[in-house]
Amino acid sequence: MMLLVPAIPSFTQAQVITSGPPSCPGVALTFDLCPVRNGTGYDQTLIDYLVEQKIPATFFMSGKWMTKHDRQVKALLQIPFFEVGTHGDVHQHMPFHSAEEQEQEMLGPVRLLNTKYQHDATLFRPPYGEFNDDTVNVARARGLQFVLWNVVSGDPDPTLTAIQIEGRLKRFVRKGSIIVMHANGKGRHTHEVVQDLHQHLLPERNLTPMTVSELLSCGQAAP
Repeated sequence: MMLLVPAIPSFTQAQVITSGPPSCPGVALTFDLCPVRNGTGYDQTLIDYLVEQKIPATFFMSGKWMTKHDRQVKALLQIPFFEVGTHGDVHQHMPFHSAEEQEQEMLGPVRLLNTKYQHDATLFRPPYGEFNDDTVNVARARGLQFVLWNVVSGDPDPTLTAIQIEGRLKRFVRKGSIIVMHANGKGRHTHEVVQDLHQHLLPERNLTPMTVSELLSCGQAAP
C-alpha cells in the first residue's frame, strides 16, 4: 500500500489534522492496524519494544482487524501511554461510497470499541488516507477528529530497506510531525526503524514521542 503525503493546510486551519503545532518539540508515532490476508496481523516485537521503552503511540484500528484480534485490542487498551483511534470498519475506499455508507464504515469500529471494550474512540483515520468532503463532514458531525499525517514512513513497501526508511524520516521529521507506520505485520522493518527513531533521531533533534492528543494539545497548558 503506497501512502502519499496529503496536500492539506496545516492543522490550525483545517478540519483534517496532518500535524501538531510547529513549535511543539514532540512527534506522534502512529500505527495503522489494517486487516491483512496473510500472517498474524500483529507486530508483537514492535509492541513489546514500545511497552518496554514506555514510548507513547497512537493506534488506528479497523473493525475487521479488531474482530480477529480481541486479545491484542484488550492489551493495547491497557497501556496507559498508548492511545487508540479507529481506521474504518472493513478498510474501504471512502470516496467511492455515499455519505451514508461512509458513516457506517466510520462508525462500525467506534461502536465496537464502545460496546465491547468500553472505550470512547474520538480519533479517526480513513483507510488508505483517502477521503472526500463527505468523509470530513460525517467525521465532524459525529464528533471525530480526522487525523492523517505529514510524514510517510513507507514501511509496508517490501522493496524499502530499513536504511531507506530511516533516511526518509531523517529528511522529513521535525517538530509537530505525525508519522504513519503499521503495527499489523506489513512493515518488515518497522521495529528496527522505531528503535532508530527512539535511540537516535528523536534524541538528536530534542524531540519527544507523544500520542496524537498530546501533540495537538502541546503548548496549550498555562505556564
